[in-house]
Amino acid sequence: MEQAWSWFKLNVLQWLYPPKPIEVIDIIQILLIAFFVYQLILWFKNTRSYALLKGILFILVFVILANVFHMDTIMWLINNLSVVAITALIIIFQPELRKVLERMGHKNIFSKFFNFGKYSSDYPKLFSDASLNEIIRAVYEMAELKIGALIVIEKNLRLDEFIQTGIMMDAVISSQLLTNVFEYNTPLHDGAVIIREDRIVAATCYLPLSDNMDINKKLGTRHRAGLGITEISDCFTIIVSEETGKVSYAHEGHLVTGVVLSDLREKMHQIQRIGTSENSLFAKREDD
Repeated sequence: MEQAWSWFKLNVLQWLYPPKPIEVIDIIQILLIAFFVYQLILWFKNTRSYALLKGILFILVFVILANVFHMDTIMWLINNLSVVAITALIIIFQPELRKVLERMGHKNIFSKFFNFGKYSSDYPKLFSDASLNEIIRAVYEMAELKIGALIVIEKNLRLDEFIQTGIMMDAVISSQLLTNVFEYNTPLHDGAVIIREDRIVAATCYLPLSDNMDINKKLGTRHRAGLGITEISDCFTIIVSEETGKVSYAHEGHLVTGVVLSDLREKMHQIQRIGTSENSLFAKREDD
């Protein structure tokens, strides 16, 4: 017990006394670190890596106890295997690390700070108003008929690797065509349709499934695929449930279910306006 208390005073209590007076920049750094650690914990919790993380924490507790009670043989093994352990962790968490880096890569942080108003009508749009109306008309027609659908609208990050998994179409967007594509027992109904600007690029595309453990268990593969593609790209997806006929959309790794027509139209107007302007820090505004 005395050894444990001595170790605690030497390795813990001494850190309670700051080496220098605390300044404003120190507080800012602490808040930033706390924010990133919190986001990291949330990320682990929403993936299958959460169980692995708990196992790693158990091992860390064992290492601390081995150090406290001077288990020299175990500590020697740990010190010599530390490099191998770090490499193993990178390999184990490779899919999750890749997703995080991909999401960081397609996010434009500065646009959120410099984009204060609505863009003027002469600024280029991601897709036309006619295409927007055709998509919404098709979505709610399919919802009424309980036709399952998964529509992906490409934004700044190109989805060529997913387009290649489907069948090329290169067709003008129309509600009739979209409804016919997703009609049950037709050759193109399975998979996702990918839209680029005002064209349907491909159908029957395969998308990565989300690992988010907070998704309602009643939602199936179509919803997980619609959410999964938004976790690794900046696209916008619309999902129609074949079982309930409810409409959902996913964007930036978030899934919104039970969407009414007016809400979907408003969200698509936002996507339409910001789609091509995210590359510019000082986009044109109506009050300029």
